[in-house]
Amino acid sequence: MENLEQRLDTAEKLIKTDSFRKNKGLGNEVGYYVFDYPPEKELMVRERIKYLEKKNKAETDGFKLMVFDLYDLVIDILEEEGFLDQCFKFEKKKGLDRIVSAVGNLLQINDENSLIVKHIQKNTPEDAVVFLTGIGKCYPILRSHKILNNLHQAIDRVPVILFFPGKYDGQELVLFSAIKDDNYYRAFKLVD
Repeated sequence: MENLEQRLDTAEKLIKTDSFRKNKGLGNEVGYYVFDYPPEKELMVRERIKYLEKKNKAETDGFKLMVFDLYDLVIDILEEEGFLDQCFKFEKKKGLDRIVSAVGNLLQINDENSLIVKHIQKNTPEDAVVFLTGIGKCYPILRSHKILNNLHQAIDRVPVILFFPGKYDGQELVLFSAIKDDNYYRAFKLVD
């Protein structure tokens, strides 16, 4: 098994191939992938993604790398809607479970009209590779399966890679080695 640095190198080479960007995974399914990594290596992965984003040139690479930090996106939406300060007060008063539910309703996470999905859809050009980051920072407000399932219905023209701080075995995600997500994912493991 490759170390994280080698896996990141392999992923970088892979996304630059034409066959990968044709967006057909195994069995001709839409190209949704998970790149899992140890949570303690989060800063290393963030730095590598920043490097790839800065290095990417659509004219020479043949694609635009679109990086969406889901945490930043949630915060931006809450600020735009004028709810961020209210969320802090609401959480103190009602607790985490209630704020998770309230923010989920505001973001319409369970709907086909998800504000996050709409934002990603609207800001993704035709020739792109999408990186989804920040899912660990969003937990438990935003769950990876909700995003992947909703995106799967909305974006099928470009490959999407979820960077996940935990383990992905090809069917389920385990976050922080203690929190198991029993949802089935229609996503391929990007690099073993």
